[in-house]
Amino acid sequence: MSQPNVVHPPLEGAKLVIGTIAVSLAVFMNVLDTSIANVSIPSISGDLGVASDQGTWVITSFAVANAISVPLTGWLTQRIGQVRLFLGSIVLFVIASWLCGLAPTLPFLLAARVFQGAVAGPMIPLSQTLLLASYPRAKAPMALSMWSMTTLIAPVAGPILGGWISDNISWPWIFYVNIPVGIIAALATFAIFRERDSVIRKAPIDTVGLALLVIWVGSLQIMLDKGKDLDWFNSTTIIVLTLIAVIALAFFIVWELTAEHPVVDLSLFKLRNFTGGTIALSIGYGLYFGNLVLLPLWLQTDIGYTATDAGLVMAPVGVFAILLSPVTGKFLPRTDPRKIATAAFLVFALCFWMRSRYTTGVDTYSLMLPTLIQGIGMAGFFIPLVSITLSGLPGHRIPAASGLSNFVRIMCGGIGTSIFSTAWEHRSIVHHAQLVEQANAYNPTFSHSIEQMRAAGFDQSQAYGLFNSMATQQAAQLGVNDLFYLSAGIFVALIALIWITRPERAGGGDSAAAASAAH
Repeated sequence: MSQPNVVHPPLEGAKLVIGTIAVSLAVFMNVLDTSIANVSIPSISGDLGVASDQGTWVITSFAVANAISVPLTGWLTQRIGQVRLFLGSIVLFVIASWLCGLAPTLPFLLAARVFQGAVAGPMIPLSQTLLLASYPRAKAPMALSMWSMTTLIAPVAGPILGGWISDNISWPWIFYVNIPVGIIAALATFAIFRERDSVIRKAPIDTVGLALLVIWVGSLQIMLDKGKDLDWFNSTTIIVLTLIAVIALAFFIVWELTAEHPVVDLSLFKLRNFTGGTIALSIGYGLYFGNLVLLPLWLQTDIGYTATDAGLVMAPVGVFAILLSPVTGKFLPRTDPRKIATAAFLVFALCFWMRSRYTTGVDTYSLMLPTLIQGIGMAGFFIPLVSITLSGLPGHRIPAASGLSNFVRIMCGGIGTSIFSTAWEHRSIVHHAQLVEQANAYNPTFSHSIEQMRAAGFDQSQAYGLFNSMATQQAAQLGVNDLFYLSAGIFVALIALIWITRPERAGGGDSAAAASAAH
């Protein structure tokens, strides 16, 4: 039922503080669950009596359902209302978390994770919309900075918290921790936002578009998840999944661009600011998230770190991210957001270049310094790019735009993780072959090394085995350095994408006004 548009004034005082905390808690809980299970897979797999590669479906099932439901935010918002949808997402997420913790078998846990991922979808894009509508127009960048801190810190906190809980309590508690957080967020959201809901319209559902979305996203995620185990395109299963994903995606694009009521508004990509901002943000996030998985994995498999210690190495990234995000929000209205985003990308490039110079004897200081500096870049990563992406959009398009932008970002995060793990394995094999090529009797350095090992008491086969072990470790090191170096180069190249945009007003003031107008 269509109603007259109602513009709600910004929140003030205690209501603004409580509203911001409520939205931030919900986002933190949501984003935390994308990474908290990563280091707990061995514990979950062992307890449920399944192989570790089956346990990874705990991560994939959440990602698939989450990626599919995020683009539905715009349509669901029209049917249910922003506040009711956000509140419902929180409540259902708490129930899903409870079911995950209770899971007696893997199929039960996967079903609960699919449910959890599906209801989590609208939470992040709606959190942006609610925050922007709650703050005065001039303070919109500050609202985005608050939102940014939670989305940046949660993926770092996830592995640390997950590892500690799995080691010291039991894996179900990685899901149970959501229950008190979700209850507080739900109660505060209801108290502050219940009278600030958006207009409800009975928009028809695009069933064909939704079916095609489920098919291509599901096929792509399963292909990426199982590709490494099945030897990629040497497997008929992977080839079939790829063909299904490509064909369904092609039909999906054509259908959504011609449908009267598309489930995803792809016409947003006709807008320069949305396209440039979304692609730069998504590829940058894919690089960041891929490296977030790669670095701890390398530390654990080749440098001898425990899961908890590897997570702690990533912790310093939060220092400058927390301290500087509000500063970024304060200066954004008076600065071109493209300049801040450019500086952030250059900081990321510097950090990855520093990491590309690691050796197998790397010390803790050398590991933590780039991570600490990376926090400076993260403070200027999300806020300006979200501001650019939503710049100039009318209020009724912001939920759909935010949902689509977040969908592309989540997809790139998953794709980045898969590509980085596969590329690391490939580069390690290449470097190992190159190193072993030098292992022959005509190489005086190799012969001298073998003689030294034999003098130390090793027989010839043991000496060759030790050399091969050292070559394997060195090859893994060179492989990870290649990816760090490549990441630095891509971040520099992405700066060109930032500068094809033309934000209508620095700081996203227009976006804030538009978000308010949506109510």
